[in-house]
Amino acid sequence: MDFLNQIIGFLNDIFWGYVLIYGLLAVGIYFTLRLGFIQILHFREMLRCVTGSDTGDKDGISPFQALTVSLASRVGTGNIAGVAVALTLGGPGAIFWMWVVALLGMATAYAESTLAQLYKTHGPDGMYRGGPAAYISRGLGMPAMAAVFSVALIIAFGLVFNAVQANSIAEAAATAFGIGAESVGMTKLIVGVALAALTGVIIFGGIPQIARVAEYVVPFMAGAYLLAAIIVMILNIDRVPGILSGIVLNAFGLQETVGGVAGAVTAAMLNGVKRGLFSNEAGMGSAPNIAAVATPAPHHPSSQGFVQALGVFIDTILVCTATAVMILLADVIPSKDLTGVNLTQAALFDHFGSFGPLFVAVAIFFFAFTSIIGNYSYAENAVVYLGGGRSGILVLRLAVMGMVIWGAVQAVQTVFDFADASMGLMATINLVAIVLLSGTVVILTRDYLSQRKAGIEPRFHIDKHPDIAPGVNHEIWN
Repeated sequence: MDFLNQIIGFLNDIFWGYVLIYGLLAVGIYFTLRLGFIQILHFREMLRCVTGSDTGDKDGISPFQALTVSLASRVGTGNIAGVAVALTLGGPGAIFWMWVVALLGMATAYAESTLAQLYKTHGPDGMYRGGPAAYISRGLGMPAMAAVFSVALIIAFGLVFNAVQANSIAEAAATAFGIGAESVGMTKLIVGVALAALTGVIIFGGIPQIARVAEYVVPFMAGAYLLAAIIVMILNIDRVPGILSGIVLNAFGLQETVGGVAGAVTAAMLNGVKRGLFSNEAGMGSAPNIAAVATPAPHHPSSQGFVQALGVFIDTILVCTATAVMILLADVIPSKDLTGVNLTQAALFDHFGSFGPLFVAVAIFFFAFTSIIGNYSYAENAVVYLGGGRSGILVLRLAVMGMVIWGAVQAVQTVFDFADASMGLMATINLVAIVLLSGTVVILTRDYLSQRKAGIEPRFHIDKHPDIAPGVNHEIWN
C-alpha cells in the first residue's frame, strides 16, 4: 500500500505541480481570448439556450436535463467538503482562485461541449452518444488515445469519484447523528450498502432515468443550499463586504496570514485551482459526455456549449461561494482537525444551531448522490464507446455499486488522492485535444453568432463547412 501511495503521490506532483495548474489556466485564457470573451459578452445566450426548449427528441435528452445531469456531477463534495479543504490549506484567497478557474473554465467548458455535440453519433441503443472520446477519435483521428481517455474516465468517474462521494455521505451521517467511535465503522458500512442499493435503482434505468431524476432533484437541492447562504448573509450583512474583500486581498498576499506572503499566495492558488477543477470539472472532459446526449435548442453544436458553460458558473460562482461565505461568516477556525465536511457542519451549527449539521448532512446526501448517478452516466458513455454493449454496462453498474460501498468505509485522504490522480490524467488528454481542435470551435462559434446577429435562429449544416466535415455525422447535422 505504501508503494501504491508513493506512485499516486508522484503522479499528483506531476499533474498538479506542473501540468494542470498552469495548463488549465493557460487553456482557459487561450479560449477566452480566441473566442472573444464569449463567457462574458454572451452570458445571456447561455440562459436562452437552457430555457429555449425543455423537451428532447426520442434520441436525446433536453438541454435543461443535460444541464441538470452535468450539475448533478459538478455539484458534489467539491462544493461542500472541497471548498472547506481549500480554505483550510490555502486560506480565503483560495476562493478567489476558484473564481478565476471558473470564469476561465466557462470558455473551456463551452469549447469541449461544443465539440462533443459536433462529433456525436447514434449509439447501439439509438441514443445520441459522444464526448471527448468521439472528438479525439473522429476529430483528431486518434482512436487509440480516445480509448485511453475512455478507460481513464471509467476509472475516475465510474469508480474513484463515486467512492469520494460515498465517503462524504458516510462521514456526514456519522457526524450528524453523533455516532460513537466504536460504531462508526459499522454505521459507514450500513450507509454504503443502502446508498449502493439506491444507486442501483436509478442507474439500472439508464441515462433517460438519470436525466428525469436530475431535472427535479438538482434544482431543488441547489436552490435550498443557496437559500441557506442568502439567509446567513442577510443575518451578517454588515460583515459580508469585509469577507468578500478579504478573499481578494488574501489571494495576492495583501492580507496578513500564516506562512509568509509568497507561501500564502502559492498555497491559495494551488488549492483554489485544484479544488476549483475538482468541483466545476471544466476542461476535464466529463460534462461533454452528457452534452453529447442532448438535443440542442437551437439545433447547433454551440448551443450546448453555452449550456455547459452556464453549469460551471452555477457550480463555482454560486454554490462554492455560498459554502465559503457561510464558513467565513461563522465563528469557527479551520484547522487540521476541523476541515472538510466537519468544518462546513461546524459553520452551519454556528449559524443555525443543531439544525445546521443535519442540514449539511442532508445537503451532502443530495449533492453526493446526484453526483454518483451523474458520474455513472459519463462512464456509461465511455463503455459504449469501447464497445462494451449490454454486458459491459452491466459490469459497470455492479462495479459502481461496489465502489460506493468501498468508498463509504475508506479514509477521505486516500480517496481524494486517487481522485486527483485520475482527474489529472483525464484532464491532460482532454486539454491537448480541445486545443488541437480549437480551429473547429472558432468556426462553429462564428457560424452561430453570425446567424444570431442576423436575427435568425441558428441552425448548423455540416455541408456548408466541408473543411470540418470528416468525422461528423451528416444525418444529424443537415
